[in-house]
Amino acid sequence: MSARDRLWPLWGAAAGLAGLTATIVFDTRPTSEMEAAERGEDFLVTPDVMDELTRMPNYLGFLFGFAAVALLVVFAGAWRSRVEQQHPRSIAASVVSGGALVTAAGLALGYGWKGALANYGYDGPESGLYGDQGLFVYFILTDFGPYIPWVGVLVSFAGIAWMAWAERLVSRVLGTLTALYVVFIVGAFIVMGVPGLAGPLSGAWLAIVGIWLAVGRSRVTLRPLTVAAREPRDAAPATAP
Repeated sequence: MSARDRLWPLWGAAAGLAGLTATIVFDTRPTSEMEAAERGEDFLVTPDVMDELTRMPNYLGFLFGFAAVALLVVFAGAWRSRVEQQHPRSIAASVVSGGALVTAAGLALGYGWKGALANYGYDGPESGLYGDQGLFVYFILTDFGPYIPWVGVLVSFAGIAWMAWAERLVSRVLGTLTALYVVFIVGAFIVMGVPGLAGPLSGAWLAIVGIWLAVGRSRVTLRPLTVAAREPRDAAPATAP
């Protein structure tokens, strides 16, 4: 099998890196809130501080976010072609691609709101079309909007863990680490009750999973056997009547 045939999981790695960049690197808050956080003080975010938001972080987050959406869709398509069709009895294989598409759909909204806030903000090209109350609505939507949808990829991780231990289609080392990550996030959901906890790290872990699948040893990245290769080697050759 050529190296090129193993590269398709890198679509997932690229999606994870793009999503991590859009969600974490380009997360933006009002200047007053950040200054209060540095002093260790609580800060009440109100519409009055919407003029402190700058356009560029939201604009770049929107661009990288939409790139992540596109890459997730491609990864889901590649997974269906290379894994689901070769292992049709694996329900978990379908869960992986389904979870990726759930995240893609949610992120399309979350990052779309970031783009809208970039346009309508004080230094945006469509500044003045909405007042502070309207901008505040967009800001609240972007607070958790790019974080909550990663729960779909979290479900995909659970599917990968199942494929590793129950079906032996994925490296068990990767499956074990992925299962531990899922348990950690689910436990944090239960203890803290914060809906966006899957967001901060799931993009990074998706990048690790994609690279691991591309360079590691998992049955899902092996070329399926041809019909001739599946025939018993000791089978007697057919003879003409």
